[in-house]
Amino acid sequence: MIHLLDLQNKLDGIRELLIEKLSHPYLQKHVESPFIDDDRLLLLTSLLEQQEGNQERATSYTLTTMLLQIALDTHEHVRNSLPGEGDESHKQRQLTVLAGIYYSGLYYKLLADLEDTDMIKQLASGVKEVNEHKISLYQKDPVAIDQLMESLKLIESSLLGKVADHYHAAEWYEFASNWLFVKRLLSEEAIYMNTGHSLLFNALKKIALPKMDQKAAELSAEQQKYLLSICTRYMEFSMTKIKTASKKLSGMNSLLLERLDLTAGQYQTMSKKFAEEG
Repeated sequence: MIHLLDLQNKLDGIRELLIEKLSHPYLQKHVESPFIDDDRLLLLTSLLEQQEGNQERATSYTLTTMLLQIALDTHEHVRNSLPGEGDESHKQRQLTVLAGIYYSGLYYKLLADLEDTDMIKQLASGVKEVNEHKISLYQKDPVAIDQLMESLKLIESSLLGKVADHYHAAEWYEFASNWLFVKRLLSEEAIYMNTGHSLLFNALKKIALPKMDQKAAELSAEQQKYLLSICTRYMEFSMTKIKTASKKLSGMNSLLLERLDLTAGQYQTMSKKFAEEG
């Protein structure tokens, strides 16, 4: 098993490589720096540390998967054009699109250099899956809450899942997918509680409260509590699955356990806040 200091050094090194590859003078000047999810990076690094004996290949897979995830996340931040939109706003939108394309290009170049057609196919399949479920979520197509939540879960975990599939490491996907899902639910819930709306809760309202036409912010306290309770139930179920899956992983390390405890603490804090306000 990798020593804690060695793992931290590896994570720091890969993060520096990511920042270096994501750096582009013009984009840095005009577009917000892309977010690097350290938990996702830790999951990928831990998975590949256990499954991939070639360290150079493991680093390359981690970099390419993270770059592709960042590209997909960047495209998610592109706003629709608005009537009377000014030149600066239009330019900002175009640059965000170009940034996503630029990050995608970095990913393809790294994989091409590696000449790994199997991994290219796996990740390409993951991109297709993510985009299909993003379309469903943004268009609010899901007709059932389970379907909606599954789409959100796949948006967060499909790419990492394809890496796990490459190594036939189903136990890693079970663990990672539920962790990433809980993190996304916590984020959506925090946005909703602060603003009265979020991508997930807007879609959830359409399914759970089909007769309501008003905006989420105009829901009664009881209706808002009902939507939050649905989200909380899914988090609770996924936290149980995380605990079960973690016991089956031989590649668990202290950093993973530490970060998992932090997520569990955030979940407990949010649940307590919801209970008190409810």
